[in-house]
Amino acid sequence: MPARDSSIRSALVGSLLLAALMLPAPAALARDDCGTVVTLDTHDGTKTPYSLAGVSGTARAALVLLAGGPGFVDLDDDGCARKLKGNSLIRSRALFHERGFATALVDAPSDHREEDGLGGFRISPRHAEDIGKVIADVRARTNLPVWLVGTSRGTISAANAASVSAALAPPHRPDGVVLTSPVTSGYVGGRKAWVEQTVFSTALDAIVVPLLVVAHADDTCIRTPPDLAGTIADKTGSARKQTVIVTGGSGPIGPRGVEACQGRSPHGFDGQHAEVADGIARFVGGASY
Repeated sequence: MPARDSSIRSALVGSLLLAALMLPAPAALARDDCGTVVTLDTHDGTKTPYSLAGVSGTARAALVLLAGGPGFVDLDDDGCARKLKGNSLIRSRALFHERGFATALVDAPSDHREEDGLGGFRISPRHAEDIGKVIADVRARTNLPVWLVGTSRGTISAANAASVSAALAPPHRPDGVVLTSPVTSGYVGGRKAWVEQTVFSTALDAIVVPLLVVAHADDTCIRTPPDLAGTIADKTGSARKQTVIVTGGSGPIGPRGVEACQGRSPHGFDGQHAEVADGIARFVGGASY
């Protein structure tokens, strides 16, 4: 190739690269999904932050997201989670926004940010009342119906809040509840007493709002056996309820144990986030999963 042609081509490539660098980066758009941090006064003088995102004139409901594990997502100033990034709900926020939902990702209160995080606090009435304050705040800011969505240990928080909120003022009550990979099997006699707590440790019979339970057939997490997921709805007073056991996905199926309680596995619906988001959207919209 003549030297002149080579120089022209190099200049053209350089110009294209410069133009590409000036375009908005996909990562920046992803961070925009994190939303705005709101901090509420909660129990005993504590502070509980949450990030609100996806609020628009076309949003049809708001989903209050309760992560599993310790529940401490460590929100940064942009409302993005610095911890538990593999959690299925955190990974699905943009999908929920695309389906017409605002989301509120709840962080742990200021007094539950150590190793155990929420731990045994998940079944406390004070925790339920704190979540009720989040629901009321989200409702006031969005003027939308508000649903609780919990996954893994977050389902204990969601079930507890839904049961306790029946006695709270209407703005603090969720319009519906979604439990994914619900914790139904505890361990009595463990080093940490709160490990025995499950959704059955809450007053399920007090839940009267619509309820969706979603589990994975290949979930080998010892705390979330799929065969017990179907017993949750029967214990509630919900007039509209559905239990779904999904199959498929790309997550590795490991041996039964606590190691399988990870987001990038059937427990976290790996490879099926869009499918599960679609099902949740249909149920929240009044149809079946």
